[in-house]
Amino acid sequence: MTLVPSGGGAFEVIVNGDKLYSKKDTGVFPESEDIIKKMES
Repeated sequence: MTLVPSGGGAFEVIVNGDKLYSKKDTGVFPESEDIIKKMES
């Protein structure tokens, strides 16, 4: 996993080119468990 700094309050989780989560889309930070579940599926 690599942290890539960006601006504008963006927080996105991208794995192998697939966006698993975007704070920009939802407006809220994810729970750790939610990201782990998405990575495992």
